[in-house]
Amino acid sequence: MSALTRKVLPNHSRFVAVGGIYTVIQTKARLTCEEWGENYFLVGPYMESSVRTQVELIEPCNAALRRTIDKMNSSGCKVYFGRWLIEGSPYVILLDVGFTAWSLDRWKSELWENCSIGVPWFDREANDAILFGFLTAWLLGEYAAQCDEPPHIVAHFHEWLAGLGLVLCRQRQLPVATIFTTHATLLGRYLCAGNVDFYNNLAEFNVDKEAGDRQIYHRYCLERAAVRCTHVFTTVSQITAIEAEHLLKRKPDIVTPNGLNVKKFSAMHEFQNLHAQSKARIQEFVRGHFYGHLDFNLDKTVFLFIAGRYEFSNKGADIFLEALARLNYLLRVNHSDVTIIAFFIMPARTNNFNVETLKGQAVRKQLWDTAQTVKEHFGKKLYESLLVGQLPDVSKMLDKEDFTMMKRAIFATQRQCLPPVCSHNMLEDSSDPILNCIRRIGLFNTAQDRVKVIFHPEFLSSTSPLLPMDYEEFVRGCHLGVFPSYYEPWGYTPAECTVMGIPSISTNLSGFGCFMEEHIADPSAYGIYILDRRYCGVDESCNQLTSFLFQFCQQSRRQRIIQRNRTERLSDLLDWRYLGRYYVSARHMALAKAFPDTFIYEPQEPTSATGFRYPRPASVPPSPAHSLHSSPHHSEAEDEEEPYDEDLEAEKDRVNIRQPFNMPNRNKNQTVSLPEKN
Repeated sequence: MSALTRKVLPNHSRFVAVGGIYTVIQTKARLTCEEWGENYFLVGPYMESSVRTQVELIEPCNAALRRTIDKMNSSGCKVYFGRWLIEGSPYVILLDVGFTAWSLDRWKSELWENCSIGVPWFDREANDAILFGFLTAWLLGEYAAQCDEPPHIVAHFHEWLAGLGLVLCRQRQLPVATIFTTHATLLGRYLCAGNVDFYNNLAEFNVDKEAGDRQIYHRYCLERAAVRCTHVFTTVSQITAIEAEHLLKRKPDIVTPNGLNVKKFSAMHEFQNLHAQSKARIQEFVRGHFYGHLDFNLDKTVFLFIAGRYEFSNKGADIFLEALARLNYLLRVNHSDVTIIAFFIMPARTNNFNVETLKGQAVRKQLWDTAQTVKEHFGKKLYESLLVGQLPDVSKMLDKEDFTMMKRAIFATQRQCLPPVCSHNMLEDSSDPILNCIRRIGLFNTAQDRVKVIFHPEFLSSTSPLLPMDYEEFVRGCHLGVFPSYYEPWGYTPAECTVMGIPSISTNLSGFGCFMEEHIADPSAYGIYILDRRYCGVDESCNQLTSFLFQFCQQSRRQRIIQRNRTERLSDLLDWRYLGRYYVSARHMALAKAFPDTFIYEPQEPTSATGFRYPRPASVPPSPAHSLHSSPHHSEAEDEEEPYDEDLEAEKDRVNIRQPFNMPNRNKNQTVSLPEKN
């Protein structure tokens, strides 16, 4: 990937990560700690509620840093130091922006005088960004002054909220090598939310006017200044790199894809067992939600889901609903016995759970209790009959009271209304985009519908009285994640599905989809369906999504198991131990640019997201017509035509796959180099 050679070999380099996207920083911390050890520090704003549960406050072990914090605290700041209680236990430096709010007007004036950027008083988020930026630059400058020898600091700034600190570091000429990463451009997010033809008009936008029209010009200026000033500019995907080049007027130096900490199971099929357990819990919820209308076979029911921020068009909820309506028609005209239940997990404004939804779970529990009571009565009489050596008289095993109890339970399941589409009472029911779209396409969970819809406008929680599952459990229990996003700079939701062995649908406008297309010869064979939203119209994309869903519904249970096994084998591709090398290369480049007399950057291969590539599976893919079979469980009789060895299948798939290397620990006194591509 790259090699970094020191002309001089100092032992006082420090790496600081400032601000950032929570999941990226949290999951990457362990690998970065292994590389930098005690020289890795995270800088962020002080939030008391989070610190109480996630941070162990301690005294700094570094003498220069201890002097820095003491000096800042004595000058009217509040700076905290501790360990973040996550994997890797990185050091954190927390800056209390509220405590220094008295300096806001002075720092705003300095920002205007030096950078000609004015920030309105009413934008609280931008005001906090100013406070945090000046405090960060103060911290880095003070640390450099307190060091006994000139330090070599690498500071990685994430997003525009942290970007001002980078600008000030360059303006004050601090000895800091800077990296700036945008996970999504500010203007791009606003433009896409306005339903514009974004990607076909990237080169045509008047960026200053567009930012001004949306009253975010000052934020845009902060972001663009950081991009302009940084030594190394990175984005999370190739599609975002194109966007940044047009909107921020600088081509990214390196693409740094987002990864995850992948934990492998010791047993081959353990994740399949977790899927079965979680699916059973979802089925229990469905039994209650559809009580009185449970006229479909749960064993032939496929669970789909979409989750994320409630951005109706950006996240693709609009095209997903339209595809579901078309899928419903296809399943009905083909007389399919498969039922689809599509979950929409997107937080919206609600005032409480829907009464009818809560009643459904209560009815289900009452039926379960009744069945258990009757079973105990039946079991007791059976036991007594067998004790005396007689076969039981089945007609006398249940008495009149048992039948009365069961009849009352059956009558309780009668329902005059349809199962609710939404699990909560919406505050803006009449204007909600998802509900209005459902009204238009007519998916009301009727008996004739083969596609059912459940809108859960709240993030999942294991303490919920309705669906007591956390997000990871829920994802494991579903069969397919559907994320037909129009604007998705990376896409952690399909990545999380892949790591858990759950197939997903993404698009060629998402960073994840582009990354998978680049690394996998045939993504669909591995359970990664890439929807074309870049070169096709909306109607054509919707037809393609409908086709993906219909093909998936035709798979047998065994075929889905084969596909999940293949999907899970892609997890190495998303592990930080593979993707972390791009961040290493960015740091090497920044050090060489900031300290050319000390470091030399020698790229040894292109800095795009290249690496090992998954071929098409050696065996026939799990299509409805051709797939071979593998399952840790017994399956349908028609699936027993040919034996199938999953271990042999896995070995075939791994042939010619270049495995990711393990990231070596960084020795501060040696030349650092990364393995070249095999």
